[in-house]
Amino acid sequence: MAMEHGSQQHQLGDTFGVPEAYLPVLELGPDGTELTRSTQDERGKKRNLSYPSAPEPLPFNVPDNHTHMDFKDGKIAVTVAQALDAANAVGVPGVIQVGCDVESSEFAVRAAQEDSRVLAAVAIHPNDAARLAATGELEAALAGIEALAGHERVRAIGETGLDYFRTGEEGRPAQEHSFREHIRMARDHGKALQIHDRDAHLDVVRVLKGEQLPEYVVFHCFSGDEELARICNEHGWYLSFSGTVTFKNSNDLRAALSVARPELLLVETDAPFLTPHPYRGRPNASYLLPQTVRFMAEHRGIELEEFCRLLAANTQRVYGDF
Repeated sequence: MAMEHGSQQHQLGDTFGVPEAYLPVLELGPDGTELTRSTQDERGKKRNLSYPSAPEPLPFNVPDNHTHMDFKDGKIAVTVAQALDAANAVGVPGVIQVGCDVESSEFAVRAAQEDSRVLAAVAIHPNDAARLAATGELEAALAGIEALAGHERVRAIGETGLDYFRTGEEGRPAQEHSFREHIRMARDHGKALQIHDRDAHLDVVRVLKGEQLPEYVVFHCFSGDEELARICNEHGWYLSFSGTVTFKNSNDLRAALSVARPELLLVETDAPFLTPHPYRGRPNASYLLPQTVRFMAEHRGIELEEFCRLLAANTQRVYGDF
């Protein structure tokens, strides 16, 4: 899906206005019920819910390796087609739509069936795995994911893994069981594995080293340091960087980016979360992917078009053709 755009260089701050589909149209009730993401940040401060302006198009198309178009944020009503049109306009030709439970995974498959610019990833999120295990519903949910895993438009099993930030010790055995089941599904169905790893690097690596893995393993929203990057280099695991690598305090992430093997690099938005600098905290969307791509290229000291071609080739290798 790589189509060329003009090769004109630009500064990171150059913008071209907010895409029309992302202009505010919804009125929020007093309890914010139109949103599925909090109107406050993790420090309890009110968030700016306006979407940033679009960046200049990339000189060569790069897909968004991980997004959640079904997760609403801000006062907008954007369809899948509108989201993709806005992304296409800046050199993002397609996306991997990622599920976190059975319902969102079914949405991902429907979106991928209805629009050729979408590929699907399906899974039970590790935090959901712990919650479902506590109510006796995890096995049924895993069966629901297995039923979707063989679909031709499903190219990854994820996001799965371990999250020790939001789940306490009591939920960790269920997370690990779910993680291992997702690894099996990815291996059995010949799909890539997308990993959610939050504050759990050592145990994620331990589980991976103890399992027979699928051909392609991706650390979604890579959150490790140089040491974890070198472990990924050693095992051929992909590192997908999000907008967090642009944050001012992300020195460990930038160190990891510096040493990662270029053929293992991917890029994502994780929209509507993790909006890149200078828009941190505001809603995110796939049309903002070029902000992170440009930052990564500059950090690695690689000419922008060459870096875009590298990312596009890596994405195609992992997920196949759209």
